[in-house]
Amino acid sequence: MKAFLKWAGLALGTFAAGLGIYLVVIQMTGNFAAVVPGEVYRSNQPSPADIAAYADRYKIRTIVNLRGRDERADWYRQEAAAAARHGVTLIDFPMQADRRLDAEAADKLVATLRDAPRPLLIHCRSGADRTGLASVIYLARIADLDEETAERQLSVRYGHIGIPYLSPTYAMDESWEDMEAAHAGG
Repeated sequence: MKAFLKWAGLALGTFAAGLGIYLVVIQMTGNFAAVVPGEVYRSNQPSPADIAAYADRYKIRTIVNLRGRDERADWYRQEAAAAARHGVTLIDFPMQADRRLDAEAADKLVATLRDAPRPLLIHCRSGADRTGLASVIYLARIADLDEETAERQLSVRYGHIGIPYLSPTYAMDESWEDMEAAHAGG
């Protein structure tokens, strides 16, 4: 039994280290991915160079910033300036990864994603939690993809770790569940 526990601990430690390395790597590389190629993309906080590259390569017309407007922050001023320089519309939609979206905010997010000129880039700080929820919403409510495919956007693949009672960002999973329940009932 002692040997088993030793090996189990080693396996768990190796898994945790591997996951940690993976999460660091996706952040360092921008956590960029296509949600719907040619239509919607997702990332972590883009630098001015990223915005230039995305505007050039993917023809991004709109950035949906889920961190909200913060003119005192360098990241925000740089993002706004880079978007303006490249003719990209910047939409600020403030969300918090550790708070559920209420029904009114969820409806506003759906409308924002539906009405924004495409191709668009959705981002938050890490591109995992708020961005994951917005990507699920886009796929399920706008692109009309099946739930299983849409929900892959809110996963560890993009750095989201939603564990009930342990992860404050589980609020994003709960927000999606709330939206599904409201949609099923309506």
